[in-house]
Amino acid sequence: MPENKPVLDGDQVLAALAALANPHRLRIIAALASGGRNFVSQMARDAGISRPLMHLHLQKLESSGLITSKLELSSDGKALNYYEVTDFALVLTPQTIAQAALSLTSNSET
Repeated sequence: MPENKPVLDGDQVLAALAALANPHRLRIIAALASGGRNFVSQMARDAGISRPLMHLHLQKLESSGLITSKLELSSDGKALNYYEVTDFALVLTPQTIAQAALSLTSNSET
């Protein structure tokens, strides 16, 4: 496992896996990883989905810690929320899953 990447606890592993369990969200991560930060309207156009649906996917990814956002003003005064991928590493082995399971705080399934 890379030394500079934080180890995720059980709840974080579940959140990351749930966030990645959707083809749109996988494509969003791929687009941000290859193209750099971007804003909602452009990402929605590029993905061919509505802005509200893009917002939902981005919220799920951000709440899991896989992406971050930053609100900025454009030169013409418009507020743009830029998203970018965080520096994460998700290593799944039987051992890392067993370790993550020890730190779960909830027994419920989501």
